[in-house]
Amino acid sequence: MDLQALKNKYDIIGNDAALNDALETAVKFAPTGLSVLIQGESGVGKESFARIIHQFSPRRNAAFFVVNCGALPKELVNSELFGHVKGSFTGAVDNRKGYFEEADGGTLFLDEIAELPLESQALLLRVLQSGEFRKVGSNKVEHTSVRIVAATNVHLYEAVKRGKFREDLYFRLSAAQIRIPPLRERKGDIYLLFRKFTSDFSEVNGMCKISLKPEAIRLLEQYRWPGNIRQLQGFTQSLTAQLSVKVTPTLQRIELSAQDLQPLMPLEEGDPIPMVYEGPQPQGTAFNADERQAIFKAIFDLKQEVDALKARIDRRELPAPEPQPVEEEAEWQAQEDFPAAEERSLSVHAREEELIRQALEKYHGNRKKAAEELGMSERTLYRKLPAEYRKK
Repeated sequence: MDLQALKNKYDIIGNDAALNDALETAVKFAPTGLSVLIQGESGVGKESFARIIHQFSPRRNAAFFVVNCGALPKELVNSELFGHVKGSFTGAVDNRKGYFEEADGGTLFLDEIAELPLESQALLLRVLQSGEFRKVGSNKVEHTSVRIVAATNVHLYEAVKRGKFREDLYFRLSAAQIRIPPLRERKGDIYLLFRKFTSDFSEVNGMCKISLKPEAIRLLEQYRWPGNIRQLQGFTQSLTAQLSVKVTPTLQRIELSAQDLQPLMPLEEGDPIPMVYEGPQPQGTAFNADERQAIFKAIFDLKQEVDALKARIDRRELPAPEPQPVEEEAEWQAQEDFPAAEERSLSVHAREEELIRQALEKYHGNRKKAAEELGMSERTLYRKLPAEYRKK
């Protein structure tokens, strides 16, 4: 299967070289029996890679289970993974199979594997080495044949050095690794993903698609997207819901400028906040903990202001974006023809007036009901009434 067909099948969007390398590596590992460790930040799509590995493996016709290790109650982790026998603990009213027994012959995707307790890590290592496990409360050794694909959003070897992750398990898993790049390293894919998300959302809801002017694209790409693809999808859907209107024969698409987009861009909540140093103080240092905290906060606030100022400067003189490779399979992937300067796009104010008109028409001019529909007070609605409704 060629790379583009693979992306289409698993709904993976992007042309970044690092993303393509990760996909090719997943396909190469798939036919082997190797356990695979997928590393990447939250929201980059690690589960899709695990499914690709399963589907291209000899186990494709067997079970594929997803286990979020971070969501398992710590006191029930071993029971969930390996099962338990009746009476082994309070609430164990019957024998129960665990994931390793259920997935026998198939693939088990252990997401957030760094969250497993050390005791469970030791049991997992035994399964990986010999295929043996015991149910909670049982002395009977059982066997399973399961392919493990693990994923983490933390640096596992750093967890090893902190004593939070077993070194022997780390080396067992890390022989075959795949790193999925975060969205901030795939700037050329950001607008392509934006167009995909607004296109899908608009089609489902009968709304106009959103497109961006070059300077707005640059603004979108400048943000670091700490939540990666998941955050960008939520942002795009929310933006479309707020600024788009229903499709009409004469209005199919709305174009936004950087000025339209800026007020709705997410805050830089993902920025690392300086930590207070709690170790021994250098000789001659007179600052106490509160003073150090105040200094670090001042530095952080200054950084915020500098970043905001840089963004304002960048918006004044924005170069045209670099041409990006696009695919031809869908309308949202085609190159856009940006309108000439004299062609005015629908402004945010005009879109707001259009929404007010629609609400007033729906309720036959009843301002109270229209205001409730739009989520604003009657006074606010009156201030924003289109000219033709002010005399009514």
